[in-house]
Amino acid sequence: MAAIPNPNPGNATNANNGNAATAVAATIRTMVVCVADELPSEALSSRQLDRHLGVHGSLQARFWAKGTLHLWQRRSMIDLRKGRPAYCAGGPARLLDLTGMRHAAGMGAGIRHQWWQRAVHGTKPANPWPVYEARHLADPAKYPLDKASADFWNQPRVNAMRMHNALYSGAPLALAELEMYQAGQMAYQHYSASTAIVGDALLTLDGNQLAPASDTMAHRVTFLEQANRYLGTLDDAQRLVAVTL
Repeated sequence: MAAIPNPNPGNATNANNGNAATAVAATIRTMVVCVADELPSEALSSRQLDRHLGVHGSLQARFWAKGTLHLWQRRSMIDLRKGRPAYCAGGPARLLDLTGMRHAAGMGAGIRHQWWQRAVHGTKPANPWPVYEARHLADPAKYPLDKASADFWNQPRVNAMRMHNALYSGAPLALAELEMYQAGQMAYQHYSASTAIVGDALLTLDGNQLAPASDTMAHRVTFLEQANRYLGTLDDAQRLVAVTL
C-alpha cells in the first residue's frame, strides 16, 4: 500500500523539486508469479528469480500448504516450513490451502475492523493519502509535499488511528488501508481475503503483469478482480510462487 511520508513536516522533502508531475504509481511489495511447467522447482531460489522469472526479489513464505500433504508431495513445494499451518513460498495450486488463507484473512480483517470502528468513533471520514499525493504531484510548486503530508496527518480520524497504534502496537491499524476501512466491514474483509492470495501484483504465464494503476481503492479493487479472475482460469496443477520485491 501507499508509502505515507513521516508525520513530522520537517522530514518531508519535495521529490519533484517543482518539476512536472509524474503518475502516482501503486506500491508493489509482494508479487505472485505463475511458474511455467518447464521450469524445475530447483531453479526457484531467491538467487535465481531474476534469471528465471525476470523478477528482482526474494521468496516469501506467504502461502499455506494443505495439511494433508503426503511425503512425496512435499518435494513439489517451494521453501516449505514446519508448523500448522505450514507456510511456504509456493507450489502447485492444488497443494496450497488457498481457501483457508482467504477465510483466515477475512476473519482477521473483521476483527481489525471492529477495533478500527471503536478507535475512530466520533470522527469524520478522512481523505486517504493518495488524494493528497495526487494533488501534490499535479502542482508541486503550489502544493508542496510537506503541506500535503501535514494535511493528511492533521485529520482527526488519522490521529485516532495513530493513538490506537500507540497503545496497541501488537495490533496496529494500517493507515495505508484507511480507504478500505472506511468502505465498511464486509468490503474490508473481502479486500483482505482477496489480497491474501494475489498480493500486490500478479505475473501471468505469458509474462503479463497485473497490478493496480495506483494505490487508490478503486484501482486496487480493479486489480483484485482481474487477478482473482485469472487465477480462476488456471489448472489446479499450476505452480504459484510469492516474491517479496
